[in-house]
Amino acid sequence: MLDFSRRKAIFVLLIVAFGAAFATPNLFDRTASGDLPSWWQPVNLGLDLQGGSYLLMEVDTDAISKEQLTDLQESVRAALRAKQIGYRNLAVRRESVTLALPDPSRIGEARTAIFTATPGVEFENLEGGRLRITLPETMVRDSRIAAVVQSIEIIRRRIDESGTSEASIQRQGENRIIIELPGIDNPTRLKALIGQTAKLNFHLLAPGFSNGISNTQDLPAGAMLVPDSSGSGQVYVVQRRVSVPGEMLVDSQPTFQEGMPVVSFRFNTQGGRRFGAITSQSVGEYLAIVLDDTVISAPRIRSPIVGGSGIIEGGFTVQGAQDLALLLRAGALPAPLTILEERTVGPGLGADSIAAGEFASVLGLILVALFMIAAYGLFGFFSVIALGVNLILILGALSGIGATLTLPGIAGIVLTVGMAVDANVLIFERMREEMRTGRTLFNALDSGFKQAFKTIIDSNLTTLIAALLLFWFGSGPVKGFAVTLGFGIISTLFTATMISRLLVVTWVRRAKAVTLPILPNKESTSVMRPLITWFPQEFNVNFISKRRIALTLSALLIVVSFGSLAVQKLNFGIDFAGGILLEVRADQPVDVSAVRAQVGALGLGDVAITTFGDTGRDLSIRIQRQEGGDAAQTVALNLVQETLGDGFDNRRTELVGPKVGSELVTDGALAVSLALLAICIYIWFRFEWQFAVGATLALSHDIIATLGLFSIFQLDFNLTTVAAILTIAGYSINDTVVAYDRVREMLRKYKKLPLTELVNVALNRVLSRTLLTSFTTLLAVMALFIFGGEVLRGFSVALIWGVIIGTYSSIYVAMPVLIYFNLRHEDLEVGAPSVSQVPEAERA
Repeated sequence: MLDFSRRKAIFVLLIVAFGAAFATPNLFDRTASGDLPSWWQPVNLGLDLQGGSYLLMEVDTDAISKEQLTDLQESVRAALRAKQIGYRNLAVRRESVTLALPDPSRIGEARTAIFTATPGVEFENLEGGRLRITLPETMVRDSRIAAVVQSIEIIRRRIDESGTSEASIQRQGENRIIIELPGIDNPTRLKALIGQTAKLNFHLLAPGFSNGISNTQDLPAGAMLVPDSSGSGQVYVVQRRVSVPGEMLVDSQPTFQEGMPVVSFRFNTQGGRRFGAITSQSVGEYLAIVLDDTVISAPRIRSPIVGGSGIIEGGFTVQGAQDLALLLRAGALPAPLTILEERTVGPGLGADSIAAGEFASVLGLILVALFMIAAYGLFGFFSVIALGVNLILILGALSGIGATLTLPGIAGIVLTVGMAVDANVLIFERMREEMRTGRTLFNALDSGFKQAFKTIIDSNLTTLIAALLLFWFGSGPVKGFAVTLGFGIISTLFTATMISRLLVVTWVRRAKAVTLPILPNKESTSVMRPLITWFPQEFNVNFISKRRIALTLSALLIVVSFGSLAVQKLNFGIDFAGGILLEVRADQPVDVSAVRAQVGALGLGDVAITTFGDTGRDLSIRIQRQEGGDAAQTVALNLVQETLGDGFDNRRTELVGPKVGSELVTDGALAVSLALLAICIYIWFRFEWQFAVGATLALSHDIIATLGLFSIFQLDFNLTTVAAILTIAGYSINDTVVAYDRVREMLRKYKKLPLTELVNVALNRVLSRTLLTSFTTLLAVMALFIFGGEVLRGFSVALIWGVIIGTYSSIYVAMPVLIYFNLRHEDLEVGAPSVSQVPEAERA
């Protein structure tokens, strides 16, 4: 492992140079990034850092299928009438169109006529001369896909027309669209523009009907009822067949006619001819202008309109005319859109989040760096250099692929700072151990890198599994955390095994050293020595003798956790429970009880108002989801904001529907379950089944205990908490794998040593690494907890608890399982173990 050729050194330095090159744009002012090449840009900031609005919308693809069946019904009607084939009971039933023929002998003729009019449809003959007509699955699926693609394009045109820049619009899954609007902290108007279908069609009124009617009557064949847009309660009897479709419009502009706002429109050549033909053939009849299934107006055709243009009157305001003209220019959505989730972050909160994240990251880095130098001297300084390269590579990778850095992503970087030194701790502690057994400097260095390398790979790959599952099932900022954590793990593997090794090898060759500078020596005055000389280098703790006490404690912890989960349950945050969350900052300290009374008097149902921070000015207002769809949520939010008045700055708003909440609960549970399964399989593959059972029980123990903590103290359980739980799983299994790797090594070396004794020795040998890694991770996470801001407070609490409980379970849950499952299939001693069979120099 000490053979580091010049070619390899150049390769490593080139990778570092590439990472630094792609990270460099982050040093420039972001306003100047537009002058840089598209491939050389700073990392994108998420909306939670720069402020803006996030919308998750769902395309109602079922409406596409219904519309296709309705069109099929009308085509069947027209085809049979053209061939003078009698029919009855023509209707849409479920996923097909059915009809009955009085003369069953003409079924073949009817099928030919229908197939000619609508190629590709499928037929099924039923009893009694009935016929079922269905659309092929491929046609339905293609139509749904096309509807989503078309919706994205139309949304983009509408947003561009509104003057909003830098919007991000992307597809999620089969029928969902994510819209991110940087800098927009009040998206009410944009939501209206985006969400309105704006489907404009021209229909003739049914013969014999003029103006609106106030009561429903027997409808003639091929007619339908369409309500008046004014809300007067009147309905129009409109022919189903579209006379002129809105897709033939090429332009629309707001204008004035007799001092009133109106919208002018112009057709393309085909639409102009068709509009002229309809108005020429229907002079004296009424033409309904139908927008989103409501009649704007139904003027009488007094003379042919052959110019291909016209005017829409509808009692518009100036803004209403401008918006309708914009919608018609951008085009109609092929299907209705539903807002499933809405999140808005004010620019003030975004700036505060950046400042808090930067401070927490820098502080965590400084604390970890100082501790490593104090613990390992010169080699600790080498690990700090490797950590700095690690951060540069992470930032370069995020910038290079155009990833988005979110607030949880910053948390991932802070966590990487704490965990990245673990690989160096493993290597250095192994070197110390080898030196204490009497090995030479070169043998100790070589063995330290070689023996630790396998453990580093195993422990980091298990954490990477958790990061991959989090990316797969996560969304928004949490997915950003998974990306950052994943890159951090990969970069850690590279820097620990390459950068640290290159620095150590270079030092050994240049300094011609004969001993390691990481061995504490109180009498040494060398600047390269470790400053911490009081930390024990050897342990002889009798862990296994306390396993029954630990088992009782763990059982009690699990029972209490399950009891709390059954009685109190989890305090689901807005992500899972749905509803409305509003965070505001007042100009001065506020009386919470007075605000609670004001908001409670609005009649919006359950309202929870709490303060956070230490200024007494920050309020969190949570309201249950209102009945009445998306519009009702917006009305409730506006009502609360109006009630609060001008003395409050809107910092963050979130509107989450029940559908998204339930899906997030399912996805979160699935991600955690799959993480357990994947890690179990990996451990089984790398070790033996007893190790896999022990690791799974330890992980389950940690997850249940964490859920119990959140339930007992009723901490807010949200999507970032799920990210924290998966991170805890990765951290816990990291600890367990390190201990398991040492057990496996000793099983091969000491074949006759009783298992209780062997496990105890293995734990003592890795104890220094466990304590040092836990401490450095806690340093970084505590910085995040204290200075990372309120948004990441629950995340930090979960990680702090996870480090503690993960260290405990690795010793007192994962290890005793090996004994209880009789790993060696031998009679085990249950008394206090000894280490008599291990050579004195090799005892931990």
